[in-house]
Amino acid sequence: MFAIPAPPVYTAGVLRRELYLFALYRLLEASLLALMVFSPVGALIGEPHNPLLAQVVCGAYLLASLALLQWARSSTAGLPEQALIGAGVDVVVATLAVHALPTAGPGVALMLLVNLGAASLFLPLRLGLFTACLAALAMLAEYVWSQVHQTGVARPLAEILMFTVSFFAMVTLTQQLGRRLRESQALAERRGQEAENLAGINELIIRRMRTGVLMIDDGRRVRMANEAAMRLFGEDEDRLEGRTLAELSAELGARLERWLQGGALDDTPLLHGPEQLEIQPRFARLLTEGDTVLVFLDDASLVARRAESLTLSAMGRFSASLAHEIRNPLAAISYSVQLLEESPDLPESDRRLVQIIHQQCQRTNGIVESVLGLARRERAVTEQFDLVAFVRRFVDEFQQLVPTENGALRSAGRERPLQGMFDRRHLHQVLTVLVQNAINYGRMPGESARVTIAVAEREGRPAIEVNDRGPGIPEAVVPQLGRPFFTTSEHGTGLGLYIARELCRANGASLDYVAVPGGGACFRILMSGRNPLLS
Repeated sequence: MFAIPAPPVYTAGVLRRELYLFALYRLLEASLLALMVFSPVGALIGEPHNPLLAQVVCGAYLLASLALLQWARSSTAGLPEQALIGAGVDVVVATLAVHALPTAGPGVALMLLVNLGAASLFLPLRLGLFTACLAALAMLAEYVWSQVHQTGVARPLAEILMFTVSFFAMVTLTQQLGRRLRESQALAERRGQEAENLAGINELIIRRMRTGVLMIDDGRRVRMANEAAMRLFGEDEDRLEGRTLAELSAELGARLERWLQGGALDDTPLLHGPEQLEIQPRFARLLTEGDTVLVFLDDASLVARRAESLTLSAMGRFSASLAHEIRNPLAAISYSVQLLEESPDLPESDRRLVQIIHQQCQRTNGIVESVLGLARRERAVTEQFDLVAFVRRFVDEFQQLVPTENGALRSAGRERPLQGMFDRRHLHQVLTVLVQNAINYGRMPGESARVTIAVAEREGRPAIEVNDRGPGIPEAVVPQLGRPFFTTSEHGTGLGLYIARELCRANGASLDYVAVPGGGACFRILMSGRNPLLS
C-alpha cells in the first residue's frame, strides 16, 4: 500500500480516537440508509428508483462500515490511509445511493459533505481537495446519468453546483480548523511537557539540596522530605511522610507553632539525633494564603566545619610566613641548651632546668611542624606498591629512631604481598602520626606501649591497621577524633590525627577508628581498590 504523509503534530492517541468516532458515525449513517431501504420508514421519503441497487448499496455500505470500524481499532493501521479509503467508500456509496434513491438525494449529499469534512481532518490539504474533487465529479456524473436515463425526479443543476462548491469549502475549512487544533494541541502538550520537566527539575534540585527540606501541611504532617532531611532524621521517605513534625522533633514542632502564631523565628541551633547534630531551622509558607509550610533544616555543624576549614587554611598561610621567624630563635635556644648540657661546670641542680628547656623546645618545634603541615597541602602522587614490604621497612626505620624503652613496635598480618594505591611520602607521614600517638597514649599505667602494624584486606580493599594494647578511647570522645585542635592531652596540639586523615582523603583512602572488644585501640587506613591500569 502506498504511503501517505500524516498531518503534522497532534498526538497519535487523540487522532486514533477521533478516527474511531468517525467510523462509528459512518456505521450510524449506514444503519440509517438500511433503515430507509429495508423498513417501512422508507415510504415516508419516497419509492426508490432502483430497489435492488438500493438494497445492494445499503448492505455493502453496512458491511464496509463494520470493516472500517474494526480497522480503526487496529493500533498498527495508518490513519491517513484509513481516512482516504473511507472517504472513497463514502463517495461511491453516496453516488449510487443518490441514483437509487433520488428523493433522498439532498440528504445523502449532506451526509457526504459531513464525511468529507471529517476525513479532511486526517489528510493533508491536497488529498482533502482530491476527495472533494472526486465527490464533485461523481455527483456531476450521476446528474448527467440521471438526465440521460430520465429517472423521473427533476433535480436542478444549481443544487449539484452548490453541493460541489460546499464540498470544496467544507474540506478547506475543516482542514484549516484541524490544523489549528492540532497546532494548539501540540503547543499545549509541549507546554505541559515543559512544565512537567521543570517540576521534575525543581523536585530533583530540592531532593539533592544539602539543606534538609520538609513540606508540612495544615495538619502539621510531613508531605514531602528531601534526601538531606531523611539523613538528618535517619529515616527513609516512607517512614517520614504522614508523621507529624512534633513526632520527629518536639522542639522543632514547638518552634513551628510559635512561628505560625506570632511570626517570630528562633534561629538558635537545636541538637537532634544520637549524634547530637546542630540543626538550624527556617520556615517559609509555600503559598501566601495557604497553611502549607516549608521547613528548611540547615546543618549548623557543616557550616562550622566550613568555617573551621577556612580558619585552618588561613592559619596554614599565616604559619608558613612565620615559620622561619619561629624556627631561627628556636634552633638557637636548642643549640645553646645542648652546649649547656655538655658543660662540666653546670651544677647538677640546673641540669633539670636545662632538660625542661630542651623538652619544651622539642615540643614547640613539634607544634610548628604540625601547623606547617596544614600549609603544605602537596598534591598526592599515588603509585602502586607492596604494602607488606613498605610496612616492614617503616618498622625497621622507626625502631632505629625511637628508644626501645618508649615502646615496642612490630609488623604483623599477612606475609604475602598486597598491592595498594597511595603516595609513599603521605603514607609514611600518616603511619608516623598513628604510631607516635599509640606509643604516647596507647599504654597501660606502668607498662611500655606495644604497637602492631598489620596489613590486611578488608571488604576487598587493602588496609593497614595500627593497633595498641592501651586503655582504648572513651566512647564519648570517638565522634571528636580527627577534628583540628581537639586533644585529650595537655602536651598535644590536636593536629596530628587531623592531618593524617586529610592525607588519607587526598589519596582516596579513609582513616577510621575501630573499637577493639578485648581492649586497646585500632586505627584503620582503608585504601581504594586496585588500579586496573597498573595491574
